[in-house]
Amino acid sequence: MDLQDLLHAVPVLQVKGNMDRIIHTVQFDSREVSKGDVFVAIKGERTDGHNYLSQAVEKGAETLVVEEFPTEVNKEVCYILVQDTSYVLGLLADNFCQQPSKKLKLVGVTGTNGKTTVATLLYQLFKSLGYKAALISTVENKIDDTIYPTKYTTPDPLTINGFLKEAVDQGCDYCFMEVSSHAVVQQRIAGLRFGGGIFTNLSHDHLDFHETFANYIAAKKRFFDNLDRNAFALVNIDDKQGAVMQQNTFAYKKSYALKAMADFKVKVLESHFEGMLLQIDGHELWVKLVGKFNAYNLLAVYGAAILLEQETVQTLTALSQVVAAEGRFETLRSDDGVFGIVDYAHTPDALENVLLTVRDLRKEDQHIITVVGCGGDRDKTKRPEMARVAAELSDSLILTSDNPRTEEPAAIIKDMEAGLEQADRKKVFSITDRREAIRAACHIAKPGDVILVAGKGHENYQEINGQRSHFDDMEELKMNFNEQ
Repeated sequence: MDLQDLLHAVPVLQVKGNMDRIIHTVQFDSREVSKGDVFVAIKGERTDGHNYLSQAVEKGAETLVVEEFPTEVNKEVCYILVQDTSYVLGLLADNFCQQPSKKLKLVGVTGTNGKTTVATLLYQLFKSLGYKAALISTVENKIDDTIYPTKYTTPDPLTINGFLKEAVDQGCDYCFMEVSSHAVVQQRIAGLRFGGGIFTNLSHDHLDFHETFANYIAAKKRFFDNLDRNAFALVNIDDKQGAVMQQNTFAYKKSYALKAMADFKVKVLESHFEGMLLQIDGHELWVKLVGKFNAYNLLAVYGAAILLEQETVQTLTALSQVVAAEGRFETLRSDDGVFGIVDYAHTPDALENVLLTVRDLRKEDQHIITVVGCGGDRDKTKRPEMARVAAELSDSLILTSDNPRTEEPAAIIKDMEAGLEQADRKKVFSITDRREAIRAACHIAKPGDVILVAGKGHENYQEINGQRSHFDDMEELKMNFNEQ
C-alpha cells in the first residue's frame, strides 16, 4: 500500500522525510518490525514505543509515526508527527485493511456483565437465521464456523481490523463484538464503524484500572458518544446508567427492560434449572437459558435483531434454540443428584445475580455450596463485597484462589474475609488450593444440593506467580462427581 493512501483521513501534524513509499504492513511492537513496515510508537502503561525507534529502524522500519520527533533524525526514514498515536493506530489499521468495518454490520456490546453472553447469542442467532457471522469475544473469536485464538476481550486495532477483513473476505454479513472499558480508553476501537451498540449493565469492576467509578462510567459512555447517526444505541433502561449511556449519542436510541417502560419488554413466566418460559413483546417462548439476568441478555439479543431488520417470529423461533456461552451458568448433575454450576461471575453484582437465580430455583431442602475467589493484581475493593454477597446467599461458602497472579493467595482470601458478617463466619471455610476447595464442596454436598463454582467460567488455566497451568472448573467438578 502507498503511504499516502495509508494516511487517508489521519490527522497529521507534521512530516519529516520522503513520503513516496510503499508500505509492507503496520506494527506497534518493535520486535515484530520487518523491512518496509510502518512503526507506530505507542505510549503504554508500562513501556513507551518512542524508546524503541532506533530498534525499529534497525529491523527495517522506513516510516515512524510518533507523538514527538527524536533528537536525531535518520534521513532515510519518514517521520509522521501526530497528537495521539494510540488513536492513529486504529485509523492506520482500518486503512491498511481496506476499511472492513464499513463492509459488514458491526455491533458492539459493552457493560460489566453479560457482554460475552449477548455477543455469543447474537452470533448464534444470526447463524441460525442463515447469515454468515463473526464473533469477537472473551471466550473465542469465530468467523462463520472457524475458531480463532483469543487473548483479550477486545484485541488491539491491528488484530481487530485483520480479523474483520478476513470476515469480509469470507462473506460475513455481521460481526458481534465485546467492547471492554479498557479497549475504549486505550483506543483499541478507534476507526471502527459500528452499526449498533448494546449496553447491558454497570456495576463495581476494574477500579484498579479506572481508579474511580465515574471514570469507569465515562469509559463505557465514550463508546456510545462515538456512534454515528446510522447506528443504534440499545440500552438496558432498568440499569440507572442506561439513560446516561444515551446522553449525547448521535445514534438512534432504543431501550429494553423487565421493569421500566421500554421499546422491548420481557416477562419471566416460569423458571426452572432446565430453562425459562418468557413473554417477549407479547409472544411466549421457551428458552434453554436460566435466570433473570439471562432474560435481560436474551431481550437485548432480540431487540438488536429487530433493529437489524430481522422478522419477529423467525427471530423468536431461533432464539428458543440458542445455548449459553461456555462457562456461563454451565450445569452438570452427578449420579446421586448433586447439581453443579460453573459460572464466570467475578463481580459482586454478577455473583449476586447467579446466587439469587439458584435460590429462586432450588427446593427448600437443597443447600447451596459456593466456591469462589478473587483475582490477584486486580481491583482489591471488590474482594470483601464478593465474600459478603456469597456468604449471605449461600448455605456454605468456601473462599479459595482464582488467578492469584503475583499476589499471595492467603492475602487475597484475607481481603475477602474482611467483608464477612460475624454471623456468617461459621459457614465459611478458606482453602487456598482451588482444586482442594472444589473437592471439599463435592465432599460435603448431599443429594439434591447445588454447588456453584464461580469466578473463572470458561478459563482453562490458573495463573500463579506469572505461570499458567491447566485448570478447568468443569473438569474438576466432573472428576469429583465421578468419584462420589
